[in-house]
Amino acid sequence: MTTLADVLDRLTAEGELYEKQAAGAVRCTACAHRCLVRPGRRGICQVRFNDQGALRVPWGYVAGLQADPIEKKPFFHVLPGATALTFGMLGCDFHCEYCQNWLTSQVLRDPESDVSVQFVRRISPEQVVEFGSRMGAEIVASSYNEPLITSEWAVAIFKQAMAAGMKCVYVSNGNATPEVLDYLRPYLHGMKIDLKSMQDKNYRRLGGVLQNVLDTIRRAKEMGLWVEVVTLVVPGFNDSNQELWEIGRFLAGSSPDIPWHVTAYHPDYRMTDPAPTPSRTLLRAAEIGREAGLRYVYAGNLPGRVEEYETTFCHQCGLALVRRRAYVVSEYHLTAGGACPQCGTPMPGIWSADPDSVQIDGPGRPKPARF
Repeated sequence: MTTLADVLDRLTAEGELYEKQAAGAVRCTACAHRCLVRPGRRGICQVRFNDQGALRVPWGYVAGLQADPIEKKPFFHVLPGATALTFGMLGCDFHCEYCQNWLTSQVLRDPESDVSVQFVRRISPEQVVEFGSRMGAEIVASSYNEPLITSEWAVAIFKQAMAAGMKCVYVSNGNATPEVLDYLRPYLHGMKIDLKSMQDKNYRRLGGVLQNVLDTIRRAKEMGLWVEVVTLVVPGFNDSNQELWEIGRFLAGSSPDIPWHVTAYHPDYRMTDPAPTPSRTLLRAAEIGREAGLRYVYAGNLPGRVEEYETTFCHQCGLALVRRRAYVVSEYHLTAGGACPQCGTPMPGIWSADPDSVQIDGPGRPKPARF
């Protein structure tokens, strides 16, 4: 009988993010767990494994491929209105009990996720980018599972995407190492990083370490990557005023220009309580972010119920520059240089060189790729 592990183990290549150790062991540097993987064993992510002293890593397939609005990632300061061809593989280095992508993220860890074998499709990097070109994508994004643990595959795709004139971004939990960020930097334009809590005990519960994520946010920003941060606000987990203030102050201390997205939780996977996050909680979190010194704070997942927190304003004069509802851009007023047309203040981010080409009132929904 062929198992999911058999299928995935065949879809691998020798990795580049590892160091050889004594007795045939290897040290993986793709994520901050830095797993010491002995021959025949797997890392915490389960999809990187030691085969006779060489680290094998995921390669040659996708488990998700579709054209998304870039706002869905969410990126609000990267080519608003643009289409992002988004690809994902299987596996994760965390085990969040409220994961909304658990079927793909918890493979080889939770037997109920084995059904995800039906999503696996063999493909080449060239074919991925060809899909993107066909769908009019300006951006290629690695998402759906944790991209750090499949970075070698992402780089292979990003090389093709950059040659085709596309921007490349990660949608990540931020559990990175300096080695993987250095490896990605030549091919990466931006990162959306989750900051799930400011309490290390909460991170330990999810399978991570808070300091590793804080270091990634700072380091990615210092490296010149465009960084946006998302906090899924979970009632009773991370929604106290004190914790939201600590997140806001940390981000503002790193850079007041980092956009902070506070988004609504809903029960999923192994967390069936509490109830979904109400809009008033997101509004409170967004107000705290502004008070903490952040210039760009957004509230997501509850379109039309979060007042002005879907709109990008000029932090200098207050002009509404980009109006949105959910994943749809309804107004776009930045100049070709990415500045406010009223006061001339440059806006941080990656903006269109041709404002007239920005898609207004687009479909605002994903388009699956057809194999």
